[in-house]
Formats: sequence, structure tokens, C-alpha cells
Amino acid sequence: MKFVIVGFGRVGNRTARILGSEGHDVTVVDTDDGKVERARDEGFEAVHGDGGEDGVLEGVGLDDVDAVGGLTGDLNTNFSVCVVGRAHDCRTVLRVSEDFSEELYETYAEDVDEIVYPERLGAAGAKTALLGGDFNVLAELTENLSLAQVTIPAESPVIGTRVVDLSLPADARIYAHGRADEAMEIPLPQTEIRAGDHVAVMAAPAVLEDLRGELRGAAPA
Repeated sequence: MKFVIVGFGRVGNRTARILGSEGHDVTVVDTDDGKVERARDEGFEAVHGDGGEDGVLEGVGLDDVDAVGGLTGDLNTNFSVCVVGRAHDCRTVLRVSEDFSEELYETYAEDVDEIVYPERLGAAGAKTALLGGDFNVLAELTENLSLAQVTIPAESPVIGTRVVDLSLPADARIYAHGRADEAMEIPLPQTEIRAGDHVAVMAAPAVLEDLRGELRGAAPA
């Protein structure tokens, strides 16, 4: 598959590396000459320019691209990237740098395929979104991170807690949530956990079982 990643900072760099390691064709766009050079040094095709401008993205041949990710630290640029990508029938992924209101979330959600929060979802989750994954995954992500799905029982101590307020071990993240009879998706800031909910977690393998136990309200077997 072919992808365009706009922004080669922390999130864009890692996302491009994961996609590239799996054999996908990745083009990087960034306004920083140093980042463009670094992307080329890592083996990616890289373009210097503002990905939020129509001409820059159209110059990379979007008609042959499967998905574009606006992964810079600037929301307006990222949204512009997605608007251009959508006009070329690409899957679009919008990075936001912080939680915001449900109303604003829904405004952006109407115009993009996925919204990602780097502090919870991370680059690996952005990769999953770009590939069109549904988040119902249990798989090794890298040698340092694993994904798992946990069903919340009635006795769980986290019931009634907002997903974004959960106290988790270092580097662990909740990156998707769903009610018992609904598909999983990125949780909204006010989403509270109920009995029977499913949460998708990302954590180091060494703490994954302990994390499952904490969410279920019992020590792991």
C-alpha cells in the first residue's frame, strides 16, 4: 500500500518506520529541511513543503495513494492535509495534540476517517488507523509494546471512571473503547467506563497481565 505522512516529528517518524518495515511505500512531507534529509537518510521518499497546501500534496501523486496522515503538531495543517486527501479519495487520519470538546470532535470527525491522540494512541495506533484496522486486535506490536483487548466485568473498580482519567502504569495507554454491543473507537474525553465495555490497551509485555488484572478488579492468574 502507498501512504503519505505529513510531519516527520516524533509521531510521523515512528509511523513511517513501522509502515516501511512492513513493506509499504511511504512518502514523507515536511517543512523542515533537516527532517526531510533525515527521512531520505532512512530510505523514505521525502518532499520539502507545506503539506497543508494543495499543490504540495498533489505533487506526490495522491491519485495512487491509499491513505494520508496529517501528523504534524499543528491542527490546522493536519486538517488541510485531510481535506486534500479526501478530495483524492484517500483514507484520512488527523492528529490532534490534546483532547477537545465533543462538539469540536464531531465537527472534525465528519470530514476525516480517523482522529488520533498521540499521547494515548501513539504512532503504532496511527499506523493501525491508516491501514483501516478496527482496533479489535490482540497482537505483538513491536518487541517493546503489545496490544490487548480487555472486557470490563461488573466488579471492576474502574467502572464510572472516564477513560482519559484512568491511572495506568508508565507507557501504558488506552487507545480504543467500545460498549458491549458496539464497535470500538477512539474514546471521547467524557466517555465513562461501564460494566461489559471493551477497552484496547497498549503496554509493555511485562506489565500487560498486571494491567489486565487492575482493569478487571482481580489479580492476574
